Amino acid sequence: MTAGALEDAWRRESPHVFGALLRRHDDLGDCEDAAQDAMEAAARQWESDGVPEDPRAWLIRVASRRLIDRTRADRARAAREEAVAVAQSADAFTAPAPDDERPDAADDGLLLLLLCCHPSLSRASQVALTLRAVSGLGTAEIAAAFLVPERTMAQRLSRARATLRSAGARFQLPAPSALPDRVAAVLDVLHLVFSEGYTRSAGDTLLDTALTREAIRLTRELSRRIPTHDEVAGALALMLLTRARETARTDGAGDLVPLARQDRSRWDAELIAEGTAILERVLPRGPVGRFQLQAAIAAVHAEAPTWEATDWAQICTLYAMLEHAAPGPAVTLNRAVAVGMAHGTERGLPIVEELLADPAMRRHHRTHAVRAHVLEMAGDRDEARRAYARAARLNASLPEQRYLNARASRIAGQPTRSTASPEQNRAMRAARNEN
Repeated sequence: MTAGALEDAWRRESPHVFGALLRRHDDLGDCEDAAQDAMEAAARQWESDGVPEDPRAWLIRVASRRLIDRTRADRARAAREEAVAVAQSADAFTAPAPDDERPDAADDGLLLLLLCCHPSLSRASQVALTLRAVSGLGTAEIAAAFLVPERTMAQRLSRARATLRSAGARFQLPAPSALPDRVAAVLDVLHLVFSEGYTRSAGDTLLDTALTREAIRLTRELSRRIPTHDEVAGALALMLLTRARETARTDGAGDLVPLARQDRSRWDAELIAEGTAILERVLPRGPVGRFQLQAAIAAVHAEAPTWEATDWAQICTLYAMLEHAAPGPAVTLNRAVAVGMAHGTERGLPIVEELLADPAMRRHHRTHAVRAHVLEMAGDRDEARRAYARAARLNASLPEQRYLNARASRIAGQPTRSTASPEQNRAMRAARNEN
């Protein structure tokens, strides 16, 4: 069995494995350790014996036995070990469970999301735990997504697990009164998971389609469970409309193709139709939240036959509404592009320049990329070239680096510079982490 096939199996089965373990043992950290042990055992045994007929049941059985062994080894938790042993006999997982007793994938995924979005955790910890437990990413991959060292992420995850343990978090639905706050956090997490899959923050590929599809699957299930929650519907519409452009975002070499140059005939018409239909159903009901507004912006792009035909005035209006509903520098940055396209660079550029006063935005590659784009439209080629080059230096994504360096070189009339080496990329990330 190849490493890629094993990774795919783990991403597919990890929510089920965690869910089965957490139903019998409340500590997320212990369950993660036991599940990881099972995965390591699978890597050894499946290579020689082949993949079992029911990989999920095999992983649950082995992880459950590892969990019992770990619990027995810890005398300070003798009472918990007894409870686990009583709840689960040694032969409970010797055969696949009947269909009506098998854990439901969506149920486990949503429960894990709700657990990881416990109010005792910071939003960053909520996202990190979700990426680990629901999406099956390793600590190194999560660290790359957050642009922090692996050791830092391991410590953050460890603290988050300890916080959940101290808070007495249990693998069960929270009280109805707690659901609104939990759902809001879940939507933020799912959107971030989708965004990381749609544009990876680091590495040599732009997309991680497994993440985008998992985010959509869970959001779709959440919408099915609470069909009257219009922001959940808005988040689903946003993901569908955005994912519709996925296949047109890269060329044959895997390099970034910007929205203005994408072949719109390659956009997924079915996803666009589904996302638009969701919006047409929920927008008239009001009130309109940030995900619905972002989805409406994506719908305007989807409806335009060409980049030049985009209704930038409507997008400006929607961004103004979004800035009122959910203000933030990222929204302001996007509004600057729309203002520049609709009303001219002399009105869009000052918006970007103001953001450079924020140290965090000054360190973010996208601020300089947007500034370069607006400067290029304004005809200030020298300053645009410098801004593109700075954006490339701050970016840990190789496809985006190549694109930004190509823009800078094209403006300078020189051959495209080669992308930074992996060693240079690691050095750049380390330098940014220290600042």
